[in-house]
Amino acid sequence: MAPLFQSAILLALLVASSTCGTMAIGVFQVRRKFPIMGDGCKGSDIGTLQTHDRNRHHRRLVAAELSLGGLGGISTSSTGLYYTEIGIGTPAMQYYVQVDTGSNAFWVNCIPCKQCPRKSDILRKLTLYDPRSSVSSKAVKCDDMFCTSPDRDVRPECNISLLCPYIATYADGGSTIGVFVTDLVHYNQLSGNGLTQSTNTSVTFGCGLQQSGSLNTSEAAVDGIIGFANSNNTMLSQLAAAGKTKKIFSHCLDSRNGGGIFAIGEVVEPKVKTTPLVQNNWILYLVNLKMIDVDGTTLQLPANIFETTETKGTFIDSGTTLAYLPEIVYRELTLAVFAKHPDITLHDTDNFECFNFLHSVDDRFPKITFQFENDLALDVYPHDYLLEYEDKQYCFGFQDAAKQDDGHQDMFLLGDMVISNKLVVYDMEKKVIGWTEYNCSSSIKIKDEKTGATYTVQADNISSGQRIQWQMPLVLLLVTKVSNYLLS
Repeated sequence: MAPLFQSAILLALLVASSTCGTMAIGVFQVRRKFPIMGDGCKGSDIGTLQTHDRNRHHRRLVAAELSLGGLGGISTSSTGLYYTEIGIGTPAMQYYVQVDTGSNAFWVNCIPCKQCPRKSDILRKLTLYDPRSSVSSKAVKCDDMFCTSPDRDVRPECNISLLCPYIATYADGGSTIGVFVTDLVHYNQLSGNGLTQSTNTSVTFGCGLQQSGSLNTSEAAVDGIIGFANSNNTMLSQLAAAGKTKKIFSHCLDSRNGGGIFAIGEVVEPKVKTTPLVQNNWILYLVNLKMIDVDGTTLQLPANIFETTETKGTFIDSGTTLAYLPEIVYRELTLAVFAKHPDITLHDTDNFECFNFLHSVDDRFPKITFQFENDLALDVYPHDYLLEYEDKQYCFGFQDAAKQDDGHQDMFLLGDMVISNKLVVYDMEKKVIGWTEYNCSSSIKIKDEKTGATYTVQADNISSGQRIQWQMPLVLLLVTKVSNYLLS
């Protein structure tokens, strides 16, 4: 392998506004799983947004890793999920993996896989990873350091002669079972202003051997999942350990024009104000929220509503589509937002509060500001939180967490709806997160850690509650059956 060095790495998220789910490609080819309203594609109903978020919030995958991620614009007809094409192995084969900044998962469906989807309604072809066809592939056994590392959320009791297994379950009924392998993952890194060069890194990831439930259907099926969570079990952590980059990534998602940027590395321009990340046992990004203002007036809320405990806190998660608030906060915020509109009648549409309105919402409704520690403000505008459902019918994008039945009724969960049209920087080196309002169709500058040079990254048209239960007899049975295949 070539000598290891640090460099800025770019993932440009590309969403072509004139096509249905197909995008141009800068570095990785990224596509949108579900179209957004107004792009000429038939969207899902408004309830899909809540269903997607509810399933995500029950998800806690603890036995796989990797990097990369990003989301796109929000409407009532889209969950804003994206997937990207990556290369794995020698020779490199191409795989489409779902991009998720709220997950620490990295796994792909493998040969021999039981109950893996063979067809997809969004891809022409699904590809199974075959470790035997890659000369750079290496099996991870139970006594390998990775398998026994204390950084692993769960350390299975596995036979020293077998491969290192993983299993993850999802509250929506999906599950993935497999073993870990190590192989080369191919990606592009910045080498100049708007220039990239191909490189690769040896990464350990999950080789899926059996999928069930939502992971074994052709609906929105892809080859795997790749995620960026606040965890040591990600590809970003492995890249940092290999000296490729710092543990910093950022995204700027343009919900207005369908454009944006996703980059790994230190952002030097624009300057971004930050707030501390709170240490926690979750894989999401926890921060200290201090107050909420509506049109410059602070909401009067209980003093302890913003406390951080094992069951309370404020999370930033671009993998979540909407924004969820404790019941009392949701109630007070709703009253404040509609205070100047006594003539508006809210009606229920798929569990959203909706209303008819003939005028511009930006002209008639207030700005909402979330104030965080270190005097960092997050402004949310009417066009962000009032989602157009049908012509001149809007729905309130903020949600009452108590009605979601996902165990997060006392939490603030701020998703893509409120962080779009902002450059958001996740800096695990300094343990901070920050953002600034930004034109996501412009450019940012990233620092090359090897040379100290700064490179311009141009924008392009672009995209827990339930704990894992180990089922060791099933895992070991699968591992025993496939060990001879993968090791031969």
